[in-house]
Amino acid sequence: METLLADAVARSPGETEFHQAVAEVAESLVPVIDRHPRYREQRILDRLIEPERVIMFRVPWVDDHGEIHVNRGYRIEMSSAIGPYKGGLRFHPSVYLGLLMFLAFEQVFKNALTTLPMGGGKGGSDFDPKGRSDLEVMRFCQSFMTELQRHIGPFTDVPAGDIGVGSREIGYLFGQYKRIRNEFSGVLTGKELEWGGSLIRPEATGYGTVYFAEEMLETRGEGIEGKTCLVSGSGNVAQYAVEKLIMLGAKPVTLSDSDGFVHDPDGIDDEKLQWVMDLKNVRRGRILEYAERFPRATYTPTIPEGRNRLWAVPADCAFPCATQNEISGDDAATLVANGVVLVAEGANMPTVPEGVDRFREAGVLYGPGKAANAGGVAVSGLEMSQDALRITWTREEVDLRLRGIMASIHRTCRETAEEYDAPGDYVVGANIAGFVKVAEAMLDQGIV
Repeated sequence: METLLADAVARSPGETEFHQAVAEVAESLVPVIDRHPRYREQRILDRLIEPERVIMFRVPWVDDHGEIHVNRGYRIEMSSAIGPYKGGLRFHPSVYLGLLMFLAFEQVFKNALTTLPMGGGKGGSDFDPKGRSDLEVMRFCQSFMTELQRHIGPFTDVPAGDIGVGSREIGYLFGQYKRIRNEFSGVLTGKELEWGGSLIRPEATGYGTVYFAEEMLETRGEGIEGKTCLVSGSGNVAQYAVEKLIMLGAKPVTLSDSDGFVHDPDGIDDEKLQWVMDLKNVRRGRILEYAERFPRATYTPTIPEGRNRLWAVPADCAFPCATQNEISGDDAATLVANGVVLVAEGANMPTVPEGVDRFREAGVLYGPGKAANAGGVAVSGLEMSQDALRITWTREEVDLRLRGIMASIHRTCRETAEEYDAPGDYVVGANIAGFVKVAEAMLDQGIV
C-alpha cells in the first residue's frame, strides 16, 4: 500500500485531494486484499486509481460586453467496469484536475454501492457562474458542450449536475447536445420534468443523507425526531436535507455559504426554508440576509483562514453539505466535545482524515459521503431508467425507491464491516463493499 500511494503521488503531483481519497480508501482495503490475494496479483487497485480516460479542453466564450474569455473544461472517465461513466459536472473557480480526480475516484465506490449499474466519472470547469447573466451562462454551456458531446452518450458517459450546475445549466447543456447530435436521449440527468427529468431528483442527495442518518440512529434504538441538527451549505443538498429534517421532526439550526453561517436557535421551519430557497435559487443572494430577515438568528462571518465556525454550535447531529475538507481535526474535536452523536456527510469528503479519525475513535455514528450522499446519483440512475423506458414514475414511487436504496447501502456497509472485523465502521464497510463489486467485474472482463 505504501508503494501504491507513493506511485499515485508521483504520477499525479500536486493533486492533494486525490491523494487524500486514495490513501483513505487504500487503508480500508488492506484486510480484503490480504484475504483475496488475486486482487493484488491482478493489481486491481493499481488499475482502479488510474482513470480509463482523462479529457481536458479549452472553453472559449464571449461575455455580455463582447469580451472573450477562455476557461478550461474536464471530464474524468474513471471506471466503466459496472456501467457507463456516471458523475456530475462542477462549475467553480476551485475546479482543477486533482479535485476532479478525487471526485471521480469517490464516485466509482459510491455508484457501486447504489445497487445500480453505473460506472464512475466526474467533470467540470473553472468557470464561475456566480454573478453571470443567463445569456453568459448559456454561451459558456454551449461552448463547453460543443467539445464534451464528442465523449458522452446514454451508453457511454452520462453527466449530471453538481456545484454550480443546476437545472438552468443542465438545460443549456442538453439543448446544445441535442442540437449537435440531432437526438433526444438520456445523456444528462437532473433535467426538468417536462423533458425527461425525474421527480425527487433535486431533493435526492439531501433526502438520502437524512434517510441514511435515520438508519444509523436506528442501530442504537434512536430516531432523528427532536434532535438539534447542524447543516452546512445553503445550496441544493443543504436545502433538501433541512426540508427532510423538518418533515421528520428534527430541529435544523444552521445554514452557511462561503462568506459565513447563520444560527437560528428557534430552528429553521418550513416558512424560513422557503424564504432561503427563494434567496438562493431565485435572487441568488447571500446567507447573511437570513439574519437580517429573522432577527433571532445570528450571522458569523468566515474567519480569514477560510474556516467556518459553524461546527462550534452545540447540537446532536451534524450534516456537512457544503464542500470538501470543511470539517478540520479541531472542528471534529469540538463536535465530539459538544456531544454530537452522528455525522452524515451530504458533501463529498467534507471531513479531513484527522477529523474522521476523531469521530471513529469517539464512537460517533459517522456516515462517509460515498455512502451517506449516494441518494443523488441513485435517483440519477432512476432517471436514466425512466428515460430509457419513456415513462415517468410518481413522486411517491421514486421516494420509496430512494429510501429502499439508502437502506440497502446502510445494510451493505454494516454487514461488510462486520465481515471484516470492524463492526459499526461505515468507512471500512463502504470502501470494501464498493471495491469488491467493481473488482469482481474487472476480474471478469480481463485486463482492459
